[in-house]
Amino acid sequence: MRIATFNINGVKARLPRLLGWIETFSPDVACLQEIKSIDENFPRLEIEALGYKVETHGQKGFNGVAILSKHEISDVKRGLPGDDSDEQARYIEGTVKGVRIASIYLPNGNPQPGPKFDYKLAWMDRLIAHAKELLAAEMPLVLAGDYNVIPEDIDCHNPAAWADDALTQPESRQRLRTLINLGLTDALRQIKPSGPAYTFWDYQAGAWQKDHGIRIDHLLLSAEAADRLEDCAVDRGPRGLDTPSDHTPVWIKLRD
Repeated sequence: MRIATFNINGVKARLPRLLGWIETFSPDVACLQEIKSIDENFPRLEIEALGYKVETHGQKGFNGVAILSKHEISDVKRGLPGDDSDEQARYIEGTVKGVRIASIYLPNGNPQPGPKFDYKLAWMDRLIAHAKELLAAEMPLVLAGDYNVIPEDIDCHNPAAWADDALTQPESRQRLRTLINLGLTDALRQIKPSGPAYTFWDYQAGAWQKDHGIRIDHLLLSAEAADRLEDCAVDRGPRGLDTPSDHTPVWIKLRD
């Protein structure tokens, strides 16, 4: 079972790239972030034509997450619990073949300090609380998505350039560690314990061509899922195409 996460940075703008990647890579499940589309305008028919079920939690022009699956998606829940006033579409979860899977688009938090950073930290606190509840079910769990947190300096080409960014602040990193320390496994670091493995390259200053990237797209696995982990890698191919997303997919393979 191959599960991928991909911040598509606008599903309408990247639809040819998304469809091409789906046809080539053929994931069992794809978690998308930043679809920037309301549910009614999501290109459901084009994706369903490739044999996928589609569940979305969209928002006009911003944010938005989706789960695409070759298999049935059951018990779908939209929105991160803990704040009924939060209208931003950043979280969706469902069960596929006995695996609970979430697609997460964590707030960026810039500029910091300020209300956007405060929202990021509060959102992470809610994610930690919800993850505790999910882990209590003791079923395979995959929390996939764009976390907008660079876990360590090795996950960034030039740490000094990001020192004041919300993605590297001690409060952001500490909350990510707290989440992982609940009993989750960073799948990529389980397979590739050291060295850079970037998932995002800015459109500016030739970042892609120079490989000046950062790692902010993560798949965190419960013990029940980590026990089935066979492989995890960054698929750099889509980032090198014309009109790409600034992110590229990360995927895991789980044993049946």
